[in-house]
Amino acid sequence: MKGADFPVAERRGWVGKGIFGVALIFLLKTAQVLMVPVALAVVLTFVLATPVRLMRNRGIPEVYGALLLVSALLGVMGVVTSAVIGPAAQWWERAPATVDQLVAQFDRLRAAVPILAPPPELPRRTERIPSGRENPPSDPLKDRIASESLALTGAVIGRIVSFSVSTAAMVILLYFLLSSEHWLLARTVEAIPRRRSRALLLLGVRSAQREIGRFLGTLSVINVGVGIVTALAMMAIGLPNPVLWGTIAGVLNFIPYIGPIIIAGMLVLAGVASFDSAGLILAPAGAFALIHAVESNFISPWFMGRRLALSRVSIFLSVMFWGWMWGIVGAIIAVPVLIGVRSACRYSRRLRWLGAYLKAESVASPSLRSLLR
Repeated sequence: MKGADFPVAERRGWVGKGIFGVALIFLLKTAQVLMVPVALAVVLTFVLATPVRLMRNRGIPEVYGALLLVSALLGVMGVVTSAVIGPAAQWWERAPATVDQLVAQFDRLRAAVPILAPPPELPRRTERIPSGRENPPSDPLKDRIASESLALTGAVIGRIVSFSVSTAAMVILLYFLLSSEHWLLARTVEAIPRRRSRALLLLGVRSAQREIGRFLGTLSVINVGVGIVTALAMMAIGLPNPVLWGTIAGVLNFIPYIGPIIIAGMLVLAGVASFDSAGLILAPAGAFALIHAVESNFISPWFMGRRLALSRVSIFLSVMFWGWMWGIVGAIIAVPVLIGVRSACRYSRRLRWLGAYLKAESVASPSLRSLLR
């Protein structure tokens, strides 16, 4: 009887774990405002913990080492913000005229393509206003844009305030985590009773710190180069504010697959708003597509190497999942989280099957016939 009841109890345990996992996912999505700064601080702690530890070995206390690194991070953020805020303000001031220009370009496109041409409207009676002039028929698209402009402005202001608060919380938490990283890790290891489990935990954390730090450090250098080359290309084409577009390209290029698509779409809209000829309209997006093709096919594989290579399917699924969870920030941290999961899989017998799916497709694998023997 006990043997027959065991599978039922086991199935109940898996059902309970599944319900708990689904509830945890929706809890994290609901608590996005709280969890995004925490997740960013934890990822940056994995990246910056090694320099703090090296400074501690050289006699610099963790409190001062963490303060030095956080100050350097704030300095970089300040330089990037000061370089971008001016051009961004100019584009924001030009937003109404840009929208009108985009609408005019779209109307020309609809008139040129028969499939997209609007159906002819029936003649209707025009209304007279008190002055005696006729009130011309309104354009639904332009009316929709005008009615939503105030809502868009309020939403942007709200996003800026929320971003400022989240950034301040992330910086403060990052400093606390860096200054107490050694203490937190020691207390965690001390709480584990088995000696082997302690060693595996320590090895997994150190491995994740090395690989995430190496990945983000290498990717940051590559994306700085992408941003500089993109800015120079936009300057050569004649697109206004090339520094802004170079910065956007360098930041969004942290998001695999989806980031370059967003950049190309934004450059197409910028080309429509800035140029008249079809060649110049598509030139900014085409130049960035060429830059991205060289970077993704030659530069990144050469710098990253096989050690940091991950399955393309796992990367895409991770970006989709975390992007759905937390938007742009979730998509940016998707790959570092995946690298941390892979590091944990190496030191856990129960999770080795998952680590096998995270390996890059270029890694040699046995043939299917050999697995069936």
